[in-house]
Amino acid sequence: MPPPDEPTPLKSLDEIVEAVGVYARDAYKFVQAGLHHTVTKLHGDDEGDPEKSRHITGQQLCEGLREFALLQWGMLARTVLGRWGITATLDFGRILFALVEHGHMSKTDDDTLDDFRNVYDFATAFDQGYKIEHK
Repeated sequence: MPPPDEPTPLKSLDEIVEAVGVYARDAYKFVQAGLHHTVTKLHGDDEGDPEKSRHITGQQLCEGLREFALLQWGMLARTVLGRWGITATLDFGRILFALVEHGHMSKTDDDTLDDFRNVYDFATAFDQGYKIEHK
């Protein structure tokens, strides 16, 4: 009889940052917080029903991360993300998949890294697309 499958060991966030070696620790924390922001926006705040799907697509996450970054930093969003090594939507996917690989998040069988490829151009999305809201 083959040995039982061993679960993927859960690495700490610092271990993931060191293993990947591309993005700052804050980039991972931003993606985690931005995922929560996006899921809440799209599916509401109700986490009480475990059967209810709260899945979002890579494209939806990229749009949510754009909105979240602009809410956090306004016109400085692209600069902040760039300092952490994030310069394209594919970087969001690489961060997310590193977190999935090490057991911090989950994905469906249909989710791929290509879902994050060229979702939008950073210069257009963060510089030209930014509007100051007046109340």
